[in-house]
Amino acid sequence: MNTAGQGITVSRWSLLLAVFTLILGVGTAWQLALPDSPDPSNLLRATADCVGAVVLGLAAVDRLHGSSKARVDRAELWRAIAALGGVWALSELALLVYSAAAAGGYGVGQLHADEFAEFVSHISTGQVGIATVLCASGIALAGIVAFRRRAEWSTDPLLAVAGLTLVLRQITGHMSQQTFGSVLAAVHVLAAALWFGLLAALAIMLRSRSDWAAALPRYSTWALRSVVVLTVTGVINAAVRLKGFAPLLDSGYGRIVLAKAIVLLLILILAWWWRRTWVDQVAGHRMNADDSLRRAVVEVVAITVAFGLAAALATTA
Repeated sequence: MNTAGQGITVSRWSLLLAVFTLILGVGTAWQLALPDSPDPSNLLRATADCVGAVVLGLAAVDRLHGSSKARVDRAELWRAIAALGGVWALSELALLVYSAAAAGGYGVGQLHADEFAEFVSHISTGQVGIATVLCASGIALAGIVAFRRRAEWSTDPLLAVAGLTLVLRQITGHMSQQTFGSVLAAVHVLAAALWFGLLAALAIMLRSRSDWAAALPRYSTWALRSVVVLTVTGVINAAVRLKGFAPLLDSGYGRIVLAKAIVLLLILILAWWWRRTWVDQVAGHRMNADDSLRRAVVEVVAITVAFGLAAALATTA
C-alpha cells in the first residue's frame, strides 16, 4: 500500500466493501420485483458478472498504458488474474449447479451427477454455463502458469477470452429474440465491464502517484466512451422490453430499470465531478496515491449497486 502523503491510508482490501453493496443492489431489486419471489441465482449471477468484469479490467491494463513505458508489476498482475479468475470460475460453477437443480424443480442437494451431465450436454442454458466455467477456469490457469514462470506474456488473449465469457450468457438471453438484440446486449455488457472492471483493476494494481498520473487520464477517456455506449444500449434494451412508460412503475422489471437508472445517474454525477477535479489533480501530480485509491474504491463500491440491480433484471419478467 502506498503511504505517500498524509492522512488515513486506504487498503486495497477496502474494495471488499463492494460485496455489501452488491448484496444491497440485489436485495433492492428483490423488493422492487414483489410480488415475484426472490431468485437466489441473482446474487450468484451478480458476483460472477462483477468478478468477471474485474478480470477483464486486469487483462486490459496493458492496453490502457498503450505505448507508454509505464507498466504494472507483471507478477502482481498474473497473481491477481489467477486469484480472481478462480473466484470467477467458482461463481460460474455455483450458478450452473443452481440452474441445473432449478431446471429439474428441486434443491441443489438433490441434484444427481447424471442429471447435471444431461443439463450441460443437452440444454442450451447448461451448455452456455459450462462454457463460461471452462473459459474462466482457463483464465485462472493461465494466470497461475504465468505467475509461476514470471512470464512477460501479453494479456491480450485473456482479454479476448474474458470478453467472450462475459457476453456468452447475455447473447443467449431474452434480448437474443429481438432484432440485433444479441449485439446490443453484448455491447452493453462489455461497456459496463470496461467502465467498472478497469477502475477496479487500477485500484488493485497502481501503487504510486506517477502510476496514477500515467493511467487515470486515459482511463477517464475510456470510461466516458463506455458510459455513452452503456447509456444508449441500456435505453434501447429497456424500451424494447417495456414498450412504454407505464410499465416503469407497474411492473417489477420496470421498477428495477428505473432504480438502476437513478443509481447510474448519481454515479455519473460523481464521475463528472471527479473528472473535473480528481483527473486534473492526478495528471498534474498534485494528488497522492492514497487519495486516488480512496476515490477509486468509492466509485467501484457504488457501481456494484447497479451491477446487483442489473443481475436481477435477467430473471425478472
